[in-house]
Amino acid sequence: MAAKALIPALFFCFLFSISTISHSYRFYPPVKPCKELVFFFHDILYKGYNRDNATAAIVGAPDWGNKTAVASPFNFGDLVVFDDPITLDNNLHSPPVGRAQGMYLYDQQATYSAWLSFSLVFNSTEHKGSLNFAGADPLLNKTRDISVIGGTGDFFMARGIATLSTDAFEGDVYFRLRVDIKLYECWK
Repeated sequence: MAAKALIPALFFCFLFSISTISHSYRFYPPVKPCKELVFFFHDILYKGYNRDNATAAIVGAPDWGNKTAVASPFNFGDLVVFDDPITLDNNLHSPPVGRAQGMYLYDQQATYSAWLSFSLVFNSTEHKGSLNFAGADPLLNKTRDISVIGGTGDFFMARGIATLSTDAFEGDVYFRLRVDIKLYECWK
């Protein structure tokens, strides 16, 4: 008798466990971005002789470094602030649509890597406001993703991902980044 009562109980336990497992592994389709943007920003590091053209400067350096040359090895310990022009194409002399303002810190002793924190501040007729970014930037990777952590104006409370790729590099004086932005939370 007890065996006959146990079989339906085990059957219901089996059904319950299958339904629990199937719900925990539910497939969610990929979310499409609500806005996609592409910008280029141009960074010209101050080297002691290019004050008029520089858009970035080393403001902190380790004891063995100085503020007009990047530290060895791998620029480790250098803190750089920047106010770089943002353009819609890769030409430095194109009309800027805003400024990339923030800092990067070279944070590894064994390879080229930086930690970024910056805002894209727009001043064009197409976009008003700012987008804020933060994240690790392993410089030797072809593409790197950093977080879009907020914004103002047209980008109020925006969230998403920015994919960075180095578009041009001229020693430690100039580099140009292509920034592909995909916003997944758009309020305006």
